[in-house]
Amino acid sequence: MKGSVLRSWTFVALAASIAVAAPVAGSTGSRTPTVSDLGSAASADAVTPVPDEIADAGGLRRARPSASPTDPPEPRPEPRPEPNLLVEVPRDLRMSSRPGGGRVVGVVPEGSRFYDVPTVAWVQQVSENGRFGRLRVPYSAGHRSGWISLGSLRRDQTWVTVHVDLSRRRVTVERRDRVLFGTRAAIGAASSPTPVGRYFVTDRIAFGSGSSLGAFAFGISGIQPNLPAGWSGGDQLAIHGTSDPSSIGQAVSAGCVRVSASALERLKPLLRLGTPVVITR
Repeated sequence: MKGSVLRSWTFVALAASIAVAAPVAGSTGSRTPTVSDLGSAASADAVTPVPDEIADAGGLRRARPSASPTDPPEPRPEPRPEPNLLVEVPRDLRMSSRPGGGRVVGVVPEGSRFYDVPTVAWVQQVSENGRFGRLRVPYSAGHRSGWISLGSLRRDQTWVTVHVDLSRRRVTVERRDRVLFGTRAAIGAASSPTPVGRYFVTDRIAFGSGSSLGAFAFGISGIQPNLPAGWSGGDQLAIHGTSDPSSIGQAVSAGCVRVSASALERLKPLLRLGTPVVITR
């Protein structure tokens, strides 16, 4: 008796499952299941997943699966370029080892070393409170930097940066991180290599015809600590022309960067006082 009842219940359950899954007998085609059909299917087999198109047809919107942990992250937007901050220096400014205090590490002079051109300095970093700026100590060997007070200084900006690549012997000018132009250059000889560093333009000086510096020179805020023996032309670094065009592309100078006369003409309208000059190997 018990075996007969068990077989009967098994037959009824199997028939119910087939009735839910199969089309209605005598219909001319398949029909879209209704919400009541979904309820019957769920009671017959609670773990059977409901296809998305069926859930949508019955008005039941199921949550889409979340992104896999292995999916690549959304790309971050590229950082927007920012202009270089420049400040006019009306008097000699002491530079400290930390914003607003610490030991004195140098001085930003009010004028350039040899031509006394009023200093416009490139500030490489601003403190969180906006009151102090960090820059490399002008006219010093090594890579020392210090902080100055920005409170009363007149501020300006430029989007232009000059890059000098010593390994390629090339000068590249960029604006808003876009290259404006590049040109070959002569650099320091093996015995007087051009010092790497982050400098700024301190002088814009025109010269007469026949000058060994060409027609124009941009003095920068760096010095050459390894001058050739017998050199008497000063230790300040510069980007300038030359009376020997064949030297362009060679490592032959006392440390300055030489460019052609045509390159000078392209640099003159772009390199204002304070323009950053970054020299790398």
